[in-house]
Amino acid sequence: MRNFRELNVWKDGRILVKDIYGLTKLLPESEKFGLTPQIQRSAISIPANIAEGCSKYSQKDFVRFLQISLGSAYELETHLILCQDLNFLSPDISKVTIKNIQKLQRRITSLIKYNKSNQ
Repeated sequence: MRNFRELNVWKDGRILVKDIYGLTKLLPESEKFGLTPQIQRSAISIPANIAEGCSKYSQKDFVRFLQISLGSAYELETHLILCQDLNFLSPDISKVTIKNIQKLQRRITSLIKYNKSNQ
């Protein structure tokens, strides 16, 4: 088993969750039961799946949870782009967060490739 607390992708995922909760406070009240919880859930899913994957004994299972985490990161990016499209968030406000998500996507992808090569 791995210690998820030592993984930088997990640490970065936690920071991202805090950023996302701050951003979702800017969304209109009409999205209280729509985009807001969906965005928050996809953000939380990133570090949560990394942590859950660390509990698995096989590399294959660990990689599978990393892939789920990566999927959540892409989902999160899409939600923020849609918020821009709907004029709920200005590109200036969400640009930094989207760049951080893309950086995390690259790092998770690298971790997946590394672990696949060691299966």
